[in-house]
Amino acid sequence: MKCDPNLYRAASPSLAVKPRLVRHLFLPPLIIAMMIGLGCIGFWISEHYGIRSLSENGQRQLELHARAVESEISKYTYLPSLLELETSVSQLLADPTPEHRQTVNDYLEGLNRRSRSRAIYVMDTTGRVMATSNWRDVDSYLGEDLSFRAYFQNAVRGQPGRFYGIGSTNGEPGYYLAHGLEEHGKIIGVAVVKVRLEAMEERWQRARLEAFVSDENGIIILSSDPARRLKSVVPLSEETKEKLARSLQYYWFPLNELQPLARETLSEGVEKLTFPANSELVSDDENISYLAQTRPLSDTPWNFTLLTPLQDLRREAINQGILVAVAFALLAFLLIAWNERRKVIATRLAAREALQEANNQLERRITERTTDLRASNERLKGQIRERRLAEETLRRAQDELVQAGKLAAIGQMSTSIAHELNQPLAALRTLSGNTVRFLERGQLDVASTNLKTINELIDRMGRITASLRSFARRGDDKGQACLGKAVDAALQLLGGRVENIHLQLHRDFTDVQVQIDQTRLEQILVNLIGNALDAMQAQPQPELWLEGEAFDGKYRLRVRDNGHGIDAEARKHLFEPFFTTKPGEQGLGLGLTLSASLAAATGGHLGVEHPASGGTAFVLSLPLVSLTSAEPI
Repeated sequence: MKCDPNLYRAASPSLAVKPRLVRHLFLPPLIIAMMIGLGCIGFWISEHYGIRSLSENGQRQLELHARAVESEISKYTYLPSLLELETSVSQLLADPTPEHRQTVNDYLEGLNRRSRSRAIYVMDTTGRVMATSNWRDVDSYLGEDLSFRAYFQNAVRGQPGRFYGIGSTNGEPGYYLAHGLEEHGKIIGVAVVKVRLEAMEERWQRARLEAFVSDENGIIILSSDPARRLKSVVPLSEETKEKLARSLQYYWFPLNELQPLARETLSEGVEKLTFPANSELVSDDENISYLAQTRPLSDTPWNFTLLTPLQDLRREAINQGILVAVAFALLAFLLIAWNERRKVIATRLAAREALQEANNQLERRITERTTDLRASNERLKGQIRERRLAEETLRRAQDELVQAGKLAAIGQMSTSIAHELNQPLAALRTLSGNTVRFLERGQLDVASTNLKTINELIDRMGRITASLRSFARRGDDKGQACLGKAVDAALQLLGGRVENIHLQLHRDFTDVQVQIDQTRLEQILVNLIGNALDAMQAQPQPELWLEGEAFDGKYRLRVRDNGHGIDAEARKHLFEPFFTTKPGEQGLGLGLTLSASLAAATGGHLGVEHPASGGTAFVLSLPLVSLTSAEPI
């Protein structure tokens, strides 16, 4: 049988070119379209399962942090009802005398300090504050009319008062817990505890957690991002805003709405929110999305919302989509270029070698960087040792300078000290000669009287030398000093100068314990009082005021004189070393410098004031230990 040669005849050129032309024209766009479609599908699937995984993990985080908020709130709920057990509170509400009010003020102050709440106060049934823990403060609630507050209105009706708002007195936010105080079944007053919850915001910020708490009005009251605080998560009508403004619950804040660019509800209590980009975190042309999970807080009408950023998830989903598209493109490329597989394999091997080389270079760079870091660490250790040595040298030099200042002060007082000692020495010489004559005459009574006088003079000289020895003794870096004892010692050292100018001394301070060495405090006071005496040499009626007050954990002693004062040019260099306005060699210019240095070493401060009435006032502020006497000296 013969074969038809037409069956194996080559196709005409037009027929051979057409399929190739179709393949080149339509196959690349089709592959690109399929790549885009598969990439979008891969992105959607990866994002869907990633959000579900984030939601499950976020649910655990949400529960953990929500319970922490509930625990923080609930630990203060017992405090208001505790005041029902205090008889002084009921006595104050029944008979509001100043004695009863002061007793309750002291009790509330101690209870507030032990419970670490912000404030505790008691109101009568009209809403007026009768006693408060912050009665010492300038912005105390004492006497305030808070009857317009919702927590008072609930508590006076016998209902628990729970309220978050911003204080109308000082503009400070807080959570208020109120309880109606009952006696014989009748409400006689309301006890309120104010708690600050900003510590939770600080913990969220330290943990890099994005979360907020919204109250019953939909207003964000706690937030890890301060920019979101006091914004509404739900739209507020003008009527509602006006009502909240009248109640002063949020003071005068505008309560703007926190409006996301996009909102998508995924399930109950779970939303996907998109906000404008934060230029510190992402680029200006991007927006940031969050997975918002909300849970109501028990025993309150509040809601806790946890925000989980989706930026990393979105990047991972994009990478997954790109990976799917690239995988499809690779498969298509392999199918189309099957005849060029050797080139593809060679290209992959080259890419692998390049990657290995890059990895090797990276390891070498890491090794070099590790070596550099170790060398830098050693240099840093050496610098630390040198700095410690320099600090120790500086401390020793400062101690020597302090001792030199003491000896200089003793040298300046040498004339008055010599005068103090010469008087009893002259008296001793006279009395001893007279005593011998009286003994020879047999006048034993007169001789005994002279001997007693001699003993008293010797004791006086001993006290003078003992004061000098105590003042010249080296002080310690740490210690506690008695202010009254230090003032007496300084006045005793300067006693001769005080008597010579007939000084009128005004003492109005409390004998307290301060955190400084006793001798160093005496040295500071000798410098300050001695400068005041120098400034009042030409004053016909010199007066010196020693006034003290406790303020913010420190005690401030004000040493004020009515001398000639300090001119404007000298004030600029007052605390500079070796600067003095005293003539001749009367001063080294180290007294104020050393005094300021000694005060700063204990956490205190030495400042100067220039009263309008004249003279100069130096203010010494030192950390307070405890009060030893409640009466001024």
